[in-house]
Amino acid sequence: MLACAFVMCTAPGYAQIVATNHEEVLDIDSLRRDFDNQSYFGLYKDNYFVFGPPIGQKPTKSNTNVKFQISIAQKLTRSTLPWGTYLYLFYTQKVFWNVLENSMPMPDLNFNPGIGLAKPLFVRNRFIGKAFFLIEHESNGKDGEKSRSWNKISFGASILIDPNIIVHGKIWIPIVDGMNNKDILNYSGIYQVGMQVYSNNRRLTGSVLLTKRRGFNLNYNTTIELAYRFLKRDNQYFFLQYYNGYGEGLLDYNVFHSQLRIGIVIKPRLFSEF
Repeated sequence: MLACAFVMCTAPGYAQIVATNHEEVLDIDSLRRDFDNQSYFGLYKDNYFVFGPPIGQKPTKSNTNVKFQISIAQKLTRSTLPWGTYLYLFYTQKVFWNVLENSMPMPDLNFNPGIGLAKPLFVRNRFIGKAFFLIEHESNGKDGEKSRSWNKISFGASILIDPNIIVHGKIWIPIVDGMNNKDILNYSGIYQVGMQVYSNNRRLTGSVLLTKRRGFNLNYNTTIELAYRFLKRDNQYFFLQYYNGYGEGLLDYNVFHSQLRIGIVIKPRLFSEF
């Protein structure tokens, strides 16, 4: 969603990184132009396809499944809006696919469109990440007793505290309009925090995401991911994802899941969104 930084880019229009005294210094003017001139259409969150069994249960055809996510963003403004922001339209779709069952049904499809403002952050002429404001809707497109939906007004930021470490957080004001998921905050959470760590050559990536469920106890949904890039210049990775908690999908948001899946992922250039 943002132009590349902390990664050497040689294509025209990308900001360059200059090494000085073992530190990475960005050409800020070039980077600001980069935000204006970057492609209007691109990746938003990780795009992945993974398959695997539950942990702590006997694997069956119904609980060993494929999970895949498609996530894209469209920049709607060429130049900055007030406060140095850019307007984006985005869409994420997450699908759970029971490929081992007869007819291979997709019992849970989650649709997550939205619109939001992203602001690149600079401190002492250094690019350190971004802040964002989002208006999101999420639903499963079903009717009757299986219908699930809610909305969020979200605020968050992703901060590069080191060329190899990114921390991020997101908190939301929920608007729960689904009649069958009034208690969704008890399971799908009220805020999230996480960290991404990169190897020096950026071939290996690890991340942890914690989503706090409503309540005063330490009740978090946990996602742990490892990714290894196939080729140095590609953004396709071998991918391992472990999920532990509630709210992995909308249909069974109040059912506990502990699942390990492997597959491939295509990541955005700079850092992944969550």
